Amino acid sequence: MADTSDIRKGLTIIWNNDLWTIIDFLHVKPGKGGAFVRTKLKNVRTGRVLDQTFRSGERIETARIERHPHQFLYEDDLGMHFMNTETYEQITLPPDMVEGREFVKEGEIVDVLIHAETEQPVRVELPKHVELKVTHTEPGVRGDTATGATKPAQLESGVTIQVPLFIEEGDIVRVDTTTGKYITRVSTAKAQS
Repeated sequence: MADTSDIRKGLTIIWNNDLWTIIDFLHVKPGKGGAFVRTKLKNVRTGRVLDQTFRSGERIETARIERHPHQFLYEDDLGMHFMNTETYEQITLPPDMVEGREFVKEGEIVDVLIHAETEQPVRVELPKHVELKVTHTEPGVRGDTATGATKPAQLESGVTIQVPLFIEEGDIVRVDTTTGKYITRVSTAKAQS
């Protein structure tokens, strides 16, 4: 058992019979009344974020979450299949446990978060950025280079995002998995051939 003085970013706690990770916090000591800690919690299972206030000195129950690197193998009717890169054991998880699953391609390395006490997988986290090949996009119109102009592009994982006009089919682009936005072009189709 810990108390509010142990609160820090990344700490996972058991609150309301569920697992929550502290993503932000602020110790507040008002001029009148008792001190408290204002936190932003993210549900480990669902990804839902909420604000919660704890009284200073309040007891909180911490949980131990372990990260294990897994390689995404494939998806079928049973779910998404992953292989532990250290033990080579395979697990199948439902797609709703994979936050940002539209950015996962076969062979991608992800972290499977496991509750240490129950040894149950609770969620799959993707890397912050992934590199995907553009499989389809319309060619940019020459001379149409207005600042910030974008066009839709389908990536090899099947998701469609907005990219700058100079991106062509076959280019590899870096995408932010939390926002789903284009970051930069990693390599061009011409450089790969």
